[in-house]
Amino acid sequence: AGADWHYTESASGQRFTRSEGLGVASFHAFTSGLFSSDPDHPLRVDAAGLRGLVTDRLGAAFQVSASNPVVGLAGREMLLRRLGEALTEQPEVFGEAGRPGGLFDALVGPYGPAVPATAEVTAHEILSLVLESLSRIWPAANAVDSIAADGSDMPGGIASGNPAFALGDCWRHSAVAGPGLTNGWMPFHKLSQWLTYSLLEPFEWAGVRVSGLGDLTGLPEYRNGGLFIDSGMIVPRDEALLARSWTVGDEFIVEWRALTVALLDEVAPRVCKVLDKSTDELPLACVLEGGTWAAGRVLAQRLRDGSPPLRIESDGTVF
Repeated sequence: AGADWHYTESASGQRFTRSEGLGVASFHAFTSGLFSSDPDHPLRVDAAGLRGLVTDRLGAAFQVSASNPVVGLAGREMLLRRLGEALTEQPEVFGEAGRPGGLFDALVGPYGPAVPATAEVTAHEILSLVLESLSRIWPAANAVDSIAADGSDMPGGIASGNPAFALGDCWRHSAVAGPGLTNGWMPFHKLSQWLTYSLLEPFEWAGVRVSGLGDLTGLPEYRNGGLFIDSGMIVPRDEALLARSWTVGDEFIVEWRALTVALLDEVAPRVCKVLDKSTDELPLACVLEGGTWAAGRVLAQRLRDGSPPLRIESDGTVF
């Protein structure tokens, strides 16, 4: 959200910043009916409500002003409008009204109207459906084309610019090897995985067990990745690299994020060992939320003003 933005909750008077602020602001935007097209049913999200969003309305909901700017407001509004379009274009998943809850119905529907106690889906199935049904919401400039990372000709590639085939949070790195069109691409899908993690509890509340949590990766974002830099686990070869500004697609950022995912896989089992817990009792999702993410925030506050150790130009669609 940026270092200069905050959200003040009217009921409590509490002031929230960064990710927590975005979460609280989004909750109150939802309860105010911002994402619903039906005034009689404000506590819902539907395609028409999302497609009708304009930047000014979203900005007002997030208390944005000249003295309280949020990073990437236009990009966030664009993603929400694209989400509305994606919901409309896939009634087989999201229904005629374009309700995001169709994700649940699509996965659990085969069990019938009464969900049995044995109902189960995998984290992989949730993430796969999120990626397949919502890929078109991401900016289409980042798409597979006919040229592989090594410059070789790869006939039959997907033409760049088609929103249905936008890759989302995947980026080029010269050290990444892969077959065919995957060559040179490093996939992260941070926000899609974050959404998947966020859906675990609602599925469980509805009586559906979610298995295979270990199939999801750690989240390569400011707090987890910042923890490794601030703790000295990741040390840039040149300190000047921490002083300049980067874009999400720069190899330095791609490499830092890839290292973050790999190192989280090293940290999680060590935390389990120290706490004498199994990975079922303390899965990576718990280590992230109660451990590395929180520790990254504490270190950032102790060493700076809470800002991350790297400066990345953001439009709100990745960070």
